[in-house]
Amino acid sequence: MIIVSACLAGINCAYDGQSRICKKVVELLKSGKAIPVCSEQLGGLTTPRLPAEIKNDCVIRNDGKDVTKNFEKGALEALKIAQLVGCKKAIFKAKSPSCGKGKIYDGNFISKLIDGNGITTKLFLENSIEVISEIEL
Repeated sequence: MIIVSACLAGINCAYDGQSRICKKVVELLKSGKAIPVCSEQLGGLTTPRLPAEIKNDCVIRNDGKDVTKNFEKGALEALKIAQLVGCKKAIFKAKSPSCGKGKIYDGNFISKLIDGNGITTKLFLENSIEVISEIEL
């Protein structure tokens, strides 16, 4: 079973209340090979919500509020789901502070990318779950 970012499956759960639909992810869902999760919602954040980026190992909204605990809680809940279904692979949204792999925004809200992983991606990798982005898919 593959865990996928719910926004890639067409669920309107991205920070702006929209989806980031990816046809290949939808096909995996239709074939019963994928389970959608939104770790930000699992962490108690609303949709829509203010944009957030990682800076100095903390997740900060663009109004300055620290939402790191929400992101960490959501990552743990997503990991529980992955472990329950025996997940070995995840397809997550690129550049996201929760799901980004390899590149994330720099924390200054200027659309500058830096090397790094989102909170959920980092936890999945630490637990031997392969993570790719929809771009790599």
